[in-house]
Amino acid sequence: MTEARKPIDVLLVEDDPGDVLMTREAFAEHKVANRLSVVSDGVSALEFLRKEGEHADAPTPDLILLDLNLPRMDGREVLEALKADDRLRAIPVVVLTTSEAEEDVVRSYSLHANAYVTKPVDFDRFIDVVRQIDEFFVEVVRLPSR
Repeated sequence: MTEARKPIDVLLVEDDPGDVLMTREAFAEHKVANRLSVVSDGVSALEFLRKEGEHADAPTPDLILLDLNLPRMDGREVLEALKADDRLRAIPVVVLTTSEAEEDVVRSYSLHANAYVTKPVDFDRFIDVVRQIDEFFVEVVRLPSR
């Protein structure tokens, strides 16, 4: 880690415990110092982002990794609500999902997702994808100040 690189807060919105575990392991294996918060559905994601209820002390994330297929409120609805909120719209969102459907790609970008990544099923490839997302958003891109 370079001296200029500071840890960021990442919100993972994912309902699959296996994918949560793989993401945690990918962060650990890559020695990513970023702080990872996890919520498992769309309603909880918006409560976290709006600091409501049990999430009153939640950090404002610098980056959101968003699955599309979520219970209670799907990722598309979360993305739409997030980008319609003046306080939250500047937070970069990477859609990280199993869907390869062209309509999901097009809709995600039309809702202002910053990137669309299809989750690899292979663990080593998954780790590589998480590492690349980390490097891009932490080492290459300048994120807005909180």
